[in-house]
Amino acid sequence: MLHLLDIYIQYGDRILLNNISFSAKPNEKIGLAGRNGAGKSTILKLIAGDITPDSGKISFPNGYSIGYLHQDIKIKEDKTVLEEALTAFDQLNAIEARLEEIDKELQTRTDYESDAYMRVLEELATLNDHLTHMGDMSQAQAKTERILKGLGFKHSEMNKPVAQLSGGWKMRIELAKILLSEVDLLLLDEPTNHLDIESIVWFEDYLKSYSGTLILISHDVRLLDNVTTRTIEVELGKIYDYKANYSQYLLQREERRTLLQAQYENQQKTIKEKERVIERFRAKANKAKMAQSMMKQLDRMDKIELDDAHVKSMRIKFPDPMRSGDDVLKIKDLSKSYQDLLVFQGANLSVKRGEKLAFVGQNGQGKTTLAKIIVNELENSGGTLKIGHNVQIGYFAQDQDKRLTGENTLLQTMENASPPEMRTKLRSILGAFLFSGEDVDKKVMVLSGGERMRLALAVLLLKPMNLLVMDEPTNHLDMTSKNILKQALLDYPGTLILVSHDRDFLDGLTDRTIEFRDGRLKEYLGDINYFLEKRAVDDFRSIEQRAKVTKKKKEEKKLSPNQKHEIKKEIQRQESKIEKLELKISDIEIKMADPGFYDCADSAKTIEKHSQLKQQLQEAMNAWEEAASKL
Repeated sequence: MLHLLDIYIQYGDRILLNNISFSAKPNEKIGLAGRNGAGKSTILKLIAGDITPDSGKISFPNGYSIGYLHQDIKIKEDKTVLEEALTAFDQLNAIEARLEEIDKELQTRTDYESDAYMRVLEELATLNDHLTHMGDMSQAQAKTERILKGLGFKHSEMNKPVAQLSGGWKMRIELAKILLSEVDLLLLDEPTNHLDIESIVWFEDYLKSYSGTLILISHDVRLLDNVTTRTIEVELGKIYDYKANYSQYLLQREERRTLLQAQYENQQKTIKEKERVIERFRAKANKAKMAQSMMKQLDRMDKIELDDAHVKSMRIKFPDPMRSGDDVLKIKDLSKSYQDLLVFQGANLSVKRGEKLAFVGQNGQGKTTLAKIIVNELENSGGTLKIGHNVQIGYFAQDQDKRLTGENTLLQTMENASPPEMRTKLRSILGAFLFSGEDVDKKVMVLSGGERMRLALAVLLLKPMNLLVMDEPTNHLDMTSKNILKQALLDYPGTLILVSHDRDFLDGLTDRTIEFRDGRLKEYLGDINYFLEKRAVDDFRSIEQRAKVTKKKKEEKKLSPNQKHEIKKEIQRQESKIEKLELKISDIEIKMADPGFYDCADSAKTIEKHSQLKQQLQEAMNAWEEAASKL
């Protein structure tokens, strides 16, 4: 079990975490909530050992393994995709070597009753458990390819050099390595930022079946709701623990904040009354001591604080743009290819003034490519694209926050992008994005991902544009900021083209949906919900699941009746075997949970038997999976 006890962190005058404590049980799945900068990522860094607290303690059992996926990935680029992913098994050799050492040690030791002997047995059980999960090196490559495929890599891309990949695809390799390591604790910081819908479906299913502990930071509401069962909110240096998924937590938090607001108002009345009495008594010599005593009472009072998210939030209003012509954009038979790689072809699209369009579909289908062609960052390979009369384009790239110069201050960033007539308004605009006072003199490099994204949005407001092209603008934004941006775009009077995989953000925001699939564009005359209805699915992600089912049905048709019969019999055999093994393992684990278990003379044999059964269970599950995949 993971324990955090009285963790305190202070940066300058700001207390980030004020003596927080919580525990995470085995198999528990926890979501971390809170606005950007509240300390969520800091908690993950503390647990991972990347930073140390000013005071407090973090503890977990011996041999406890941790996998940490943070937002800034640095990965070696001298290997292929498969080679780099296989480095996850470097520890496998180390585990096998240590098991050999322990085996030799146990053959010579006779101190069966000592604590030291018990610790060796515990280490043996832990290492055997890891080995059972990880399998041997003969299984490593097949398992690695399976994980990489789930995260979106095609078989033909396994030998592609890592150096040729974008940051998002490198992140997927890092995620694959963590999943392959079969760790006891997964720490994931915004893992879906660079995943497409199909990969999110696979990843969500993986997390549901993951047997370890999970602590997750994400702005994907559906992922949080479907995976987590507990939410820890970080607010003003404190934490609030909810035994609920994200949507349930929001309801419970509202109840708590309503009560807190009433308590705060009552306390403020009490404070003001005492301050009036103190002020009156202070001028009288015979009452001066009483006034001092009351002042000390006020100082010692545990004052209720309200997160300024209650009273202060980002304010976005896109400036009213100049009127464009009725025809904003016309695309006819457009195509784009890179040498032999065709991204899309035969694309036709007409956009009228004031329309709001959503580009949806898998990564790699051309959504970002077409957006870049529209804003003239890429050239098309064929066809025509015509921008209408008096159209002024504002572009928010998927990596817009990375395009900011780290050495510049916030104010310098705004000055460099600002037209002369806006210079006097720069501090006000920064204030609307929650950057005030000395914040404007901070360097961009010290900002969090969410703060950089807010700054990038602030820059976008400097010039009135009547066509906004935005590519995944919600990455790194917290839930509150995402909702505020959505409202600003609803109020925006210009034309909008939005690339996103976030159904909650798209819901009700756009009036046309363009699906990118298999090199073609298909238009739906409605928002994301209309699109879902027309595709006869009840969840955006189910689109990809249905594609998988269709593929499996096609493969099934190729099997003869006898082949299918034999495969089904094999599946039944493995299911029966799995059920029996799980019962045996459960019986042994009940014995091992007994406090007196390690006092028994045959405890070492029982532990060894437990490891053998776990290995057999893994083999049976692999056999079941192989047979099931054939159908």
